[in-house]
Amino acid sequence: MPLSGALTERLAEQLTRQLGTFVDIEQAVPVGGGSINDAYRVDSDHGSFFVKVNSADRHPSLFEAEADGLRRLHQAGALRAPQVIAFGEDHDDAYLLLEWIDEGVRDERYWSALGRGLAMLHARTAAEFGLERDNYIGTLKQPNDWRSTWHDFYVEQRLEPQLRLAVDRGRLGMGDRLRAERLFRALPGLYPQEPPALLHGDLWSGNILCDQTGDPVLIDPAVHYGHREMDLAMTQLFGDTDHHFLSAYDEAFPLVQVWHDRLDLWQLYPLLVHLNLFGGTYREPVTRILNRYGAADRE
Repeated sequence: MPLSGALTERLAEQLTRQLGTFVDIEQAVPVGGGSINDAYRVDSDHGSFFVKVNSADRHPSLFEAEADGLRRLHQAGALRAPQVIAFGEDHDDAYLLLEWIDEGVRDERYWSALGRGLAMLHARTAAEFGLERDNYIGTLKQPNDWRSTWHDFYVEQRLEPQLRLAVDRGRLGMGDRLRAERLFRALPGLYPQEPPALLHGDLWSGNILCDQTGDPVLIDPAVHYGHREMDLAMTQLFGDTDHHFLSAYDEAFPLVQVWHDRLDLWQLYPLLVHLNLFGGTYREPVTRILNRYGAADRE
């Protein structure tokens, strides 16, 4: 759908304020923005910009949370994130206005830079797991209450809310719920204890761009302090990354051996999110992981 005239005027006002000179928006062209938001390239007499639009009523503070995440990534100084120009509401629309990223070509240097940069991001730590504020993953609210252990955070702030939602919607059954409870009890012995790491939080391939200089750019974050293997598991969820990425990461911030064996343990959360957002296609991988870790004979 086209960008409304009122919102176009609001964006022009925001750009004028930020740039300190009058900005005239010439056109707004729909572009691919995933299945969550409407997205546009906004062309003006001062260059192009990117804007996302969604319902202000259905998803309150969605773009405020995303803007906060992008600023945290930018402040970390590890990898590029788009500059936040403005966010707000106009009538029924919520919007997020960002710099436009012209895309380039992914090569060996890109993948190595992504690995080193992600390791640098993960080196930023906190006293506990969580964040000062809640945010979103997709259009689902993501609670981030602080917890002293990764086990408690992963169960209480990640798996439990998504499992309840899936059962309430009839997408998982009580047998799945029982296997999840067994997984929760077994979880402390399934992974290496590490300090909280600053995570992108939704690091699938579609949320990593390549700019014109060949450098990686992180978009659409769901930031929090968590176990760093979560981000790595997300990069592998919808297809493997180039081997230079993992080699560069491991050289900069060595991984604990057999970390690959835990990938599905951490992919359970985004798969539950996808099950709740998009439905039945994702039930099979969720139940497979619950069967692996929540079988009665593990106890």
